[in-house]
Amino acid sequence: MCSAGGGDFNLDIEQLKVERYKCNDCGNKFDSLGEKVVCPSCWSENVIKD
Repeated sequence: MCSAGGGDFNLDIEQLKVERYKCNDCGNKFDSLGEKVVCPSCWSENVIKD
């Protein structure tokens, strides 16, 4: 049998902070998390918190 990874993986979903963003290039508004946010519509990194 083949497997990837290993061990237990515990993630507290309440600790994730989802924020609202707006793309300055196409105007799309979307929710995202993480440090490097890109617009899911046009892949631009020119986004701001909305």
